[in-house]
Amino acid sequence: MVAESGVVAVLAGVGAFGAGLVASVGAVRAREKSRAAARRRASLSGESMAASRGGKGISDRVISFVEARSRVAKKRVTRPISPRREEALVQVIRQAGLASSASIAGLFDARLRLALFVAAAGALLGCSLSSELAVLLAAAGGLWGWSAPKRALEKRRKTRAEELERHLPEMLEVISLGLRSGLSFDRSLDVYLDHFDTLLSRSLASARQQWALGLARRDDALRGVAETYDSALFARAIESVIRSLRYGSSLAEGLEATAREARASYRALKQEQVAKAPVKMMVPTGTLMLPAMLILVLGPMLLELVGGF
Repeated sequence: MVAESGVVAVLAGVGAFGAGLVASVGAVRAREKSRAAARRRASLSGESMAASRGGKGISDRVISFVEARSRVAKKRVTRPISPRREEALVQVIRQAGLASSASIAGLFDARLRLALFVAAAGALLGCSLSSELAVLLAAAGGLWGWSAPKRALEKRRKTRAEELERHLPEMLEVISLGLRSGLSFDRSLDVYLDHFDTLLSRSLASARQQWALGLARRDDALRGVAETYDSALFARAIESVIRSLRYGSSLAEGLEATAREARASYRALKQEQVAKAPVKMMVPTGTLMLPAMLILVLGPMLLELVGGF
């Protein structure tokens, strides 16, 4: 009896250990899946493009600083600027996806603070060598700090436009397929929103909710989405959809043609970027690798010539 009870206890212990091991493995897998999903959502939203590389880049940190200063300087009066320039800055902020978190006042405040900080850092660094170098580094640092927020916004706008044009053909094809299957435009759009998790689908889902709840007209909501991206092709596609829905013309064929055009445009863009890569590599090659190779090859010869004299 004692032996049987001992065997039963051992089997129960083994079973409990196995159950605990299975549960722990399941928890680890679930945690890894949730982390992967969070990283994917972050990369798609465009808010942390450098998450997959292990941290934020300089542009992301600058944009975070602009957002922080916009929360502080939201109620301040900005310096006088021309209406055309103000409209251009508002468009850049909107197309960077920061219409609700950044402002012109915060942009100018961030530019001023970054310019002063980087200029002071350059001056302190240059003072250890010479006064001329301090002045030069202060001027270069101030210029970099003043232009950094604008360049970061431009980079974010370009990244969002490329992400849009990468997913635009599949969106148009899914909606066209739904229309040819007998669904309405709204139902076809819902099919795309339910099965795709991209930056474009998130923007369209927000617009879809607005006109579904009666907060905005469908035309205005779609045009609002188009205004948040720096893509003429997407704007033309939205206007084509609005005209077709208003006048009852065929929409599926137009969307398919636009999808082919979007795919060809994205392919041409990537081919252009690949063609520019060798030209961009000439700068680090000429400034870093070529001098080292010349020193390595010609150094011994120069030493022998100097020793001969």
